[in-house]
Amino acid sequence: MARKNGLSRLFEIAGEKQCLLFLSGLLAAISALLMLVPYLSVYVILAELLSKGVDPSAADGDLMIRWGLIAFSGLLVGMVFLYASSMASHIAAFRILYGIRVNLAQHIGKLHLGYLTKTSVGAVKKTVEQNVEKIEQFIAHQIPDLVNVAVTVVVMFLAMFRLEGWMALAGMISILAGFALQASMMMGGRAKESVKAYYDSLERINASAIQYVQGMPAVKIFGHTVHSFRRFHGDLIRYQDLVTNWTDQFQNGFVLFKTILASLLGFVLPVGVLLLSGDPQNVSLAIVVLFFVIMVPGTATPIYKLMYLSSMISDISEGVDRIDATFSQAPMHEPEKSRYPQRHNVAFDHVDFSYDTSEEGARKMALSDVSFVAEQGQITALVGPSGSGKSTTANLIPRFWDVTEGSILIGGVDVREMRSEDLMNQVSFVFQDNFLFHDTVYNNLLVGKPEATREEVIAAAKAAQCHTLIEALAKGYETLISEGGVYLSGGETQRLTVARAMLKNAPILVLDEATAFADPENEHNMQQALSELIRDKTVILIAHRLSTIRNADKIIVLDQGRIRETGTHDSLLERNGLYRRMWEIYTDTSSWSLAGSEVSQ
Repeated sequence: MARKNGLSRLFEIAGEKQCLLFLSGLLAAISALLMLVPYLSVYVILAELLSKGVDPSAADGDLMIRWGLIAFSGLLVGMVFLYASSMASHIAAFRILYGIRVNLAQHIGKLHLGYLTKTSVGAVKKTVEQNVEKIEQFIAHQIPDLVNVAVTVVVMFLAMFRLEGWMALAGMISILAGFALQASMMMGGRAKESVKAYYDSLERINASAIQYVQGMPAVKIFGHTVHSFRRFHGDLIRYQDLVTNWTDQFQNGFVLFKTILASLLGFVLPVGVLLLSGDPQNVSLAIVVLFFVIMVPGTATPIYKLMYLSSMISDISEGVDRIDATFSQAPMHEPEKSRYPQRHNVAFDHVDFSYDTSEEGARKMALSDVSFVAEQGQITALVGPSGSGKSTTANLIPRFWDVTEGSILIGGVDVREMRSEDLMNQVSFVFQDNFLFHDTVYNNLLVGKPEATREEVIAAAKAAQCHTLIEALAKGYETLISEGGVYLSGGETQRLTVARAMLKNAPILVLDEATAFADPENEHNMQQALSELIRDKTVILIAHRLSTIRNADKIIVLDQGRIRETGTHDSLLERNGLYRRMWEIYTDTSSWSLAGSEVSQ
């Protein structure tokens, strides 16, 4: 069965909220009928006045007052029904909005990290925010309006055809000609391509704007402006050109359509005059012509709203397609029944892994035939040149990606046979580049164990040597981090991350140079915190500073995705291989200093 798209897919997404949408449409239709009552009142009053000829004082005043009150009542009750319709559509819209965003967030959380490496943050942000927001606006505002307008136009033309078919036909032909003109511009293949190009351009601007803001320190240091930040500037120029060309493409037809709508009376009135010229004494026909003069301009307003239907449908269809494109990404496979390891050693068994770079038509091999065992209660260090596969190896353990060949086992259980939540309970990570949420210090620590008591949180902070640091903040553990709060240094952030890992207390710990941002004064505290954290755990340490892994139980030397050497620090130095060369380079650079000389004035 072909997958639905556009509005049909949108209503499918609405699910059980369709009842609210139906109620909103029904109330909007009733509102439209009630708001046409004033037109009926005008017709009755005109008929009464003109039927009395040259003596308007003979007209039935009570009848006209009664129909005046009916007109006011119809308008008032119609507005109440329109308000109720809007309330129903807003409730449905916000519930749909909530459901889509939660489902999108949950789905993205189940995808491999490869999806986020191939998709810009700006594109994901735009899908979750702007595309979903447009759906909410369409459901909350446009659906009631469209039903109201459609019913208004249909009933008005039915009434006009009943009164005088030729005049109604003249008006309808002009309107249909205008809509045909609009449809040819807004719903053809060229228009769909333009909408897609517009969305693509917005995604590129989002992505480059985020990069521009994040890179602001470098932009300022090198004295650059938005004009010299080529990617952002180029995306802005392309967007400008796209929108300008789009406007040029549609402006003539759009102006012609608006001209036709504004001139409806010019198409209808000559027909009325022609009919009256054939029977000038026909008072009933005169009443009808006069009524058309009043009513036809009133049809322009609802038709103007219908004019935007095709562009809104194209816009919504493109947004729904992009949301569906995210949902179509296959989530990480989850076993029906999760297996639980009894031990916590980590074994790599002939693991191959390649990053999917299909956009370039190739796959980059990152690991090749990697086999080793990280024993429980021991420290296993991963070292090697930049790009050797250290971080990739560590990231495969919690299934940030799945291996291409081979397997990774925890206590003899393949990680693919464990459900994600069970696997994540086994592993804690302390990254080199750590992330703290825009929240309080306490809530950031609580991420490690949401059900933890305050006493447990404080105990973890003390063990991580950051309790004193936290207490010194303006509001202690309730201090807000980032925007509107405090900004922490890299070393302070890492210590909070270690506290978070301590609170989680997972049996397997992966450390990616956890003291990278610590200054000499604080490095001793960090080492104390880490020695507490790694006790009795399976520790995999990614080392950049070789001095930090001299006492590791096992050192695995990686180069170009392959294991070159394995052993302890002393045994590897004796082999005179890659590790020894790395050690000599490290010790040479450790003693290097920057010397300067005075410059004579």
